[in-house]
Amino acid sequence: MNGNPLFVLVACEESQAECRAFRNLGHIAFSCDLQKCRKSANPDWHICGDVSPFLQGETHFVTQSGCTVDVPGWDIIIAHPPCTYLCKVGSIHLYKNPDYEIFVNGQAVQVNAYRYAQMLMARDFFFRCLNASAKYVAVENPCPMALAQLPKADTFACPSWFGYKYTKKTYYWLKNLPPIFAEFINPNTKSLVHCTRGKYRSRTFQGLADALALQWCEFVQIDKLSNSQNYGTDKTNFCEVRNGQPQSDGRALPSAPISKPLESHELPLICDAQVLHR
Repeated sequence: MNGNPLFVLVACEESQAECRAFRNLGHIAFSCDLQKCRKSANPDWHICGDVSPFLQGETHFVTQSGCTVDVPGWDIIIAHPPCTYLCKVGSIHLYKNPDYEIFVNGQAVQVNAYRYAQMLMARDFFFRCLNASAKYVAVENPCPMALAQLPKADTFACPSWFGYKYTKKTYYWLKNLPPIFAEFINPNTKSLVHCTRGKYRSRTFQGLADALALQWCEFVQIDKLSNSQNYGTDKTNFCEVRNGQPQSDGRALPSAPISKPLESHELPLICDAQVLHR
């Protein structure tokens, strides 16, 4: 869909897979990470530093290449907060070499103090991403551990939905955005989690990045034109544009509705857990 370019921030991304996808569609996108962008990426599009000010609305910055940039505001913010201490797969390490005792639902549980503290900090950053100041927000993470008590994800996507041979269920927490729809499902897949190392697993496949950029930009531009708060109606129109035919194999698409506008995600208490002693 033609229209004014959108201003997009991709937080915690140094590969620029998603940033590049938005740029290829003619939008003004920047990645931001504590690390410098990869050699194959464009330093003119990368902010090397803490993303926190931008989550709160900062629009003036200097790119990795030294260019000074001012944007009028962020239309879309997509965040990839670190998942090492939040994900369900890594929760086993929380109970190795325990030296703290916490109470969870009235039961004493022995945990590793360092891992527990890191989980609390990672959880706090996750909520800061979810509460970013942009109207349209997406936060990506794998399945979280129960102890973190993150809100229920709105939808998920897999690389195999876009022709790749791997399956890796990636969850998305959304604000005013629709779920991601499959384009071509590869029937011959294997789990990415069990056959690759963490750094490779955490990357965003370019096909998935291209799809979410195209689908979300079309939706946001339609929503801006209609200036409607009836997100259910917009979702119907969007689905007709992006998904004219049902999936041939009958597999259900993500069923989560478009998330309604949220005032703020409250940071819930972690059960009744509290650190008692070393």
